[in-house]
Amino acid sequence: MPPTLMNLKILLPFRVFADKTGVSRVVAETPEGSFGLLPRRLDCVASLAPGILIYESETEGEICVAVDKGSLVKTGSDVLISVRNAIAGTDLGQLHEAVEREFLDLNEREQSVRSVMARMESGFISRLAEFHHE
Repeated sequence: MPPTLMNLKILLPFRVFADKTGVSRVVAETPEGSFGLLPRRLDCVASLAPGILIYESETEGEICVAVDKGSLVKTGSDVLISVRNAIAGTDLGQLHEAVEREFLDLNEREQSVRSVMARMESGFISRLAEFHHE
């Protein structure tokens, strides 16, 4: 019986980053650590952390992609990865630096913006409550 291979699709919010067939394995990073997918693995869902995604196909060999946080869904032979941003490259060191520079820095800025927005919202709600009581 020939080995079953997977179909991998990496989606960004605004386009399809990669659509690959004949994928023999996928290694992804979650907040709890890295894990691998083989074609006969049971279906699963995982939250992805910013890091390096590795997949291997018969035609291209091992490919590394820096991905931002997102989600992974495996159903049958299909693996669907949805992330906010992705960067392809050949040098693993440069990809790791890109993850630290682009994705982790963005998360810190997002947290700062969310904090400011929460303070603005709470101020607005308290002023609205004062206005309502008058």
